[in-house]
Amino acid sequence: MQQKQHIFIFLFFIFSLLASAQYDTGNKMYSDKITDDSGTPLRGITVRVKGKGISTVTDINGEFTINAQIGDIIVLSKNGRIIDSYRYDGSLYYEVEDKSDVIQSDKKRKTGFKKRSKSKSSAKNIFKIQLDSALYYATRNPTKSIDYIGTALKFAGNNKKQLSQSYTVLGDVYSNLKQYDLAVSNYTIALENGNTTETQLKLANALLSNKALQQSEQQFKTILKRRISTVEKAQAHEGLGDVYFKQGILGKALNEFKTALNLQKRIANSSKLSDLNAKIAGVLEAKGNTNEAEGYLLKAQDTINSQNPQKAVIESNRAADFYSRNNFVAKEIKQRQETLKKLEEADVEEVVVDDNVALTKPKAKFDLGNAYLKQQNFKKAIPLLEESAAEAESTDDIETQKEAVQKLSEAYVSLGDDDKALLNYKKYVALVDALYKQKEKEIKEVVSLNKSLSEKQNRITSLEKDRELSESKLKLFKTENQLTIENDRRQKTIIYALLAGLVLLVLSLFWMLRSNQQKKLANNLLALKSLRTQMNPHFIFNALNSVNSFIAQNDERTANRYLTDFSTLMRSVLENSEEDFIPLEKEIELLELYLKLEHSRFKDKFDYELTIDKSIDLGQFQIPPMLLQPYVENAVWHGLRYKKEKGFLKVQLLKKDEETIAIEITDNGIGRKKSAALKTEYQKKKKSKGMQNIKQRIAILNTMYKDKIDVHIEDMYENATGTKVTLTLKKD
Repeated sequence: MQQKQHIFIFLFFIFSLLASAQYDTGNKMYSDKITDDSGTPLRGITVRVKGKGISTVTDINGEFTINAQIGDIIVLSKNGRIIDSYRYDGSLYYEVEDKSDVIQSDKKRKTGFKKRSKSKSSAKNIFKIQLDSALYYATRNPTKSIDYIGTALKFAGNNKKQLSQSYTVLGDVYSNLKQYDLAVSNYTIALENGNTTETQLKLANALLSNKALQQSEQQFKTILKRRISTVEKAQAHEGLGDVYFKQGILGKALNEFKTALNLQKRIANSSKLSDLNAKIAGVLEAKGNTNEAEGYLLKAQDTINSQNPQKAVIESNRAADFYSRNNFVAKEIKQRQETLKKLEEADVEEVVVDDNVALTKPKAKFDLGNAYLKQQNFKKAIPLLEESAAEAESTDDIETQKEAVQKLSEAYVSLGDDDKALLNYKKYVALVDALYKQKEKEIKEVVSLNKSLSEKQNRITSLEKDRELSESKLKLFKTENQLTIENDRRQKTIIYALLAGLVLLVLSLFWMLRSNQQKKLANNLLALKSLRTQMNPHFIFNALNSVNSFIAQNDERTANRYLTDFSTLMRSVLENSEEDFIPLEKEIELLELYLKLEHSRFKDKFDYELTIDKSIDLGQFQIPPMLLQPYVENAVWHGLRYKKEKGFLKVQLLKKDEETIAIEITDNGIGRKKSAALKTEYQKKKKSKGMQNIKQRIAILNTMYKDKIDVHIEDMYENATGTKVTLTLKKD
């Protein structure tokens, strides 16, 4: 009677555990943020879970957290009047309308996250419009362009392609403004969302302009490892040439520029050909090869297409500057004349040359006049310098006007005309003051622009952080959901296994009470069942320790795979747990699965082999279930696991005669003697339950079935290493 009470108490405990586990997995904390359609947080909105009496209120940031689960209806209200409701389905974005006329009475106002599936096409169109506008204003009005990009990012949401496009354009804007550090950070974000060669080239060039030469070099080299077009390959080699030139590695720079030049010749891009010829000339000039450098400068001019007069001006001016640096005055004068002529033929106010420096007609005339001064040709120099000063004054080009009057003053000093020299010097002093004020104004404008850009960039950075936070919430939700499902499955497996074991125990006790007539046989059966009941938890405990080890190592995939194999093994063990004997082939299948599980845990400790004599008919032999597993477990855990080098475990079935087979389990582990010496004091006090149960089972079964099984254990080698277990099994 007392035993029955214990059983019912245990059953009640198990069912209570199952019920509480199922109840706990249903509750979730749902966190979100409510804003209007402009992104402004809405404070004081009451959030209620319909039918559950659970509610909360949004804080100053529009955020709330409430106990809800997927499928619940979330109701929004303010001042007691319902705004709208939606079904919580795990999404990040919800779109509802204010139907209460409380928040805004003159028009409906949207709250919450917008669910893109409702207006996907319109959002895509709006994004395209905003990005096109940003591209249009990229050079015309950078601050306006950044505003458009900010709006585009809001409509891009988590669309990786659109995010990459937006941040690439933003990087272009900052590159145009020479804010190369900001350009680098935005190109980097663009690449994180979409790794395109075009954006990577832009990042490499921005790093180059920001003087991060090693990082720029690495980017260009990475690009060259990809499958890219000839144009992109030429750009990468040109970029490497620029890096090496700035580093002073002239030999490598020359090789890279020549490689880029050969690639551009395939495309016949005259503009790039002239640029590369000019860059090669620059390297040669730095190496002191001025004659060869001059040849490449002439090639740069020859490659210019007649339909590109502005490029012709640039290359002509480069050649003139080259002659000026190297004191080829006659050639410089001739080239300056050619530059002025081409500038007049191009019929433009100015042409942007190297480093965004503008070449105007007043500047070209000044350069030519200055060249004549080098020859002391005042007759030609003075008129040109006067024209330059006058035209520069009319176009408000204070810098050129200042330089022109300064040279005029010097020229008149050389001619001995002190009055004109003094007059031009006074003009020069006045222009210096005017230029100083102009620069001061420009600095203030730059500071103001930088402040505005910083504020806009901070807003965009905030958008990026909000987007990352939303993605993190989604990933966290999915992870929690998966863990919940996995925990439910594990809990149910353990509980059902315990229930099954409990049912078996109840049946065993009931059968024992009803079997008074065959008391001796019943006692033997009960002993066998009791031993198996002890063996199963022993095996389960060791297997779960292996699973715990994988989880501790964060090896979730291996743990899941191990649990799958383990559950298959457990099902088979439970199916056979009521049997005194099962077919030998079933026992071998269980042993193979167990060996696979142990080998997955200790791959670096041992290999194994299972062989069966082909002449053995496994179907004719019966064996107690899980009889072989403890011997294999002992071989692994007490023999092979402590071996320094990799060990080997072999299981083989040999035919002795028509009625008998031998099952040999051998290992080359440390041996029983050394294994016993390694035991801790605690382990020495504690007897081995597994081997003791096996001995008792065999003794009882031999009593019941006339010496059907025999087991012999011995050392394999003379030095007491290795262990051999020989189990002899007879037919029924």
